[in-house]
Amino acid sequence: MRNMLILIGSLAAILLFLLATASGNSTVFGAYYDWLLGLNLLMAAGLVALVITRLLKLRQQVKARQFGSRLAWRLTLMFALVAVLPGALVYTLSVQFLTKSIETWFDVRVDNALDSGLNLGAQALDSSLDDLMQKARVMAGELAGEFNAEARSHLGRLRETANVQEASLFDGRGMVIAHDGNEMANPVPLVPERKVLKQVTAQIPYRVLEVMPSYGLSLRVVVPVNQDYQDYTRFDGGTRALQLIQPVPKQLADDFEKVEDMRSQYKALSLQRGGLKIIYGLTLTLALLMALLAAVVLGLYLSEKLAAPLTVLAAGTRAVAQGDYSQVQPVVSQDELGTLTHSFNRMTRQLSDARQQLEVRQQETAAAKAYLETVLGSLTAGVLTFDANWRLRAANLSATQILHADIKRLDVLKLDEWLEDFPHLAGFAGGVRDAFVSTPDDWQRQLEIAFDGGTRQLLVHGARLRLSDEENSTGAVVVFDDVTDLLRVQRDAAWGEVAKRLAHEIRNPLTPIQLAAERLEHKLADKLDDTDREVLARSTSTIVAQVGALKRMVDEFREYARQPSAQFELVDVGRLLDEVLVLYENAPIEREHKGEGSLEVMADRTRLRQVAHNLLKNAQEAIGEDMFGRIRLRTEIREKAVRLSVEDNGPGFDEAILQRVFEPYATTKQKGTGLGLAVVKKIIDEHHGQIVAYNLDPHGACVRIDLPLANLAAAKASPAGETEQGEKSSG
Repeated sequence: MRNMLILIGSLAAILLFLLATASGNSTVFGAYYDWLLGLNLLMAAGLVALVITRLLKLRQQVKARQFGSRLAWRLTLMFALVAVLPGALVYTLSVQFLTKSIETWFDVRVDNALDSGLNLGAQALDSSLDDLMQKARVMAGELAGEFNAEARSHLGRLRETANVQEASLFDGRGMVIAHDGNEMANPVPLVPERKVLKQVTAQIPYRVLEVMPSYGLSLRVVVPVNQDYQDYTRFDGGTRALQLIQPVPKQLADDFEKVEDMRSQYKALSLQRGGLKIIYGLTLTLALLMALLAAVVLGLYLSEKLAAPLTVLAAGTRAVAQGDYSQVQPVVSQDELGTLTHSFNRMTRQLSDARQQLEVRQQETAAAKAYLETVLGSLTAGVLTFDANWRLRAANLSATQILHADIKRLDVLKLDEWLEDFPHLAGFAGGVRDAFVSTPDDWQRQLEIAFDGGTRQLLVHGARLRLSDEENSTGAVVVFDDVTDLLRVQRDAAWGEVAKRLAHEIRNPLTPIQLAAERLEHKLADKLDDTDREVLARSTSTIVAQVGALKRMVDEFREYARQPSAQFELVDVGRLLDEVLVLYENAPIEREHKGEGSLEVMADRTRLRQVAHNLLKNAQEAIGEDMFGRIRLRTEIREKAVRLSVEDNGPGFDEAILQRVFEPYATTKQKGTGLGLAVVKKIIDEHHGQIVAYNLDPHGACVRIDLPLANLAAAKASPAGETEQGEKSSG
């Protein structure tokens, strides 16, 4: 582009110079002006095409929002404006000056002066020509009475007397009779033309101012030499012609030629005055147009050159924004743009170094985080960390499993907002927040969460997080574990120990008490009257009956306390329930099954049958003698378990004991020890199952048991909402 601009600029300057030169030189103008004008017009058309092409390309770049195109567009307009305003001013002044200058060339006074000078020279030459004519007539008078021979000798004397350069005498046919001249004269005379001789023969003298090859501008006169009729016999006959030639003085000839030449040129220019204005105006217009186009082309070139480093920097910036710091832009100048490019390269190097350091630190942090996550993931305890605004920042897998909540949903909520989306965590969230409010540092509490109709006991430990250089808290960490099973085991162990001690301490004196009562009745019955004997018999019966009740209660305690090893085998829950239902043929029990597949589990058949008996017995006692009482025994195949549910439409569990319904002595019945559900819970725990109890709406209760499938690989989960398939039977 640069070389092309230099070539175009040089060619345009040469063509303009030649056109201007041709405009001021009539010879060159006449020969080459049209060609030069055409070449300049062609050059201007080429520049116009180049400018239009570049402007259209630049406009397309502006529409495409190419970086740097707007700057290039503005710079081009500025260059064009800078060229147009001064150029238009200079053009206007030049046209006016040119018009006035051309008009001053053709002033009337100059025209009159040239005419006067030319007339003055012509008058001087006419005067010299008249003087030469007079001399010729005098010499012709002298030669009129002489013969040709006499005239030859007499001609030289007459010439010297007349002081002319050359004198020649001719006959009527143009033959030379005599010729004489000074040392500057031609040895051969100039013979007059035939028409001149004819004119002279007719007695008409001939005079002329002409340019001769030998003398230059010269005076020439030809006069007739008439015969002397008084002495006719002395002549050869016919009219002779005398020719005198006298060169004009060189200075006068040169001045006359200059004046005449100037007057001729002036007259020619005067006739071409309108054409000159057009020519000079066209030349000036072409010069302005080409200067303007050259300025626009130069502006396009300079704008692209100025915008090119910015475009390169923009590309580098986009690469940096995309994470590519390897871009190094070449520094092509030592100006501000070069400094900017150098600074950009230094910045990219610094960013690259910083990113490498950051990547190393990120790898170290990732390794440390992975190690920490591995450690946290291997913990059975749940770990939660909160920021200063009580938003969850991190949690391990155990926390998700213990809280039974989606950690991704908890991440976007504050601790106080957990209650809206996760109501079962109300006790946990409120307890954690209250603990941190009441205890500024470390604390430990036991909190509850609601789950699957029951509650789970969590042992929670909390602590504030602080940076070493900051006094204010930057967050908190909460570590917790589900101690429900641990508490249950501890509670069961305690109840077992109590049961053993009761069985030992109470059972031993029961037999002596019963025997003593029976012995008293036997010894005293015959010694008392009828009334006292009846009182004794009634009292003895009461003592024996209560001792029997105490023995049965002790037996139940002993059964609850003893922990024989279970005998696991493959048990079909459906068939086992069918066997149990035979004992409840008169009870209003509905049998229902949902899902397809085997109901086989690994279980102790005897204990599992005891579970079914206890649950059905409790349900039967709940509905009592109500004629509308119903019991529903439902089995269902889940994804990994067999679910057994026993429902009744009785009054349901008392809310006061619902949370501890599986604890010993948790009962509201008038009869019973409250160990039935406790035994059931213990048996289900031995089978690694889950059991929950809850009330039904509007009334009734449900006890639900989940037992692991015997073969998980063969079990097929039934989707939620699957069409219930099964059969209902009433006992």
